[in-house]
Amino acid sequence: MKRLFGVCLVLLLSLTPAIVFASEAGGYSRGNAFMYFAAIAAVLIFGIHDVFRKRWLTLASAVAIPVFLYLQLPAQ
Repeated sequence: MKRLFGVCLVLLLSLTPAIVFASEAGGYSRGNAFMYFAAIAAVLIFGIHDVFRKRWLTLASAVAIPVFLYLQLPAQ
């Protein structure tokens, strides 16, 4: 059951930005996508910290991942 929940959660988090971008992303949709990307970034950074336990790698990913995801947002 935990595996099914995990798979559904991953699918939900990976498909929702695509659904937001599907209909001419405007200001409101861009804000929704920003919230999804922020949640994804937090999970990725925590995962890197949890796996590697290296302070420099955690700090580097805390800078690089949000910048990369912000650049993926559509233009205003």
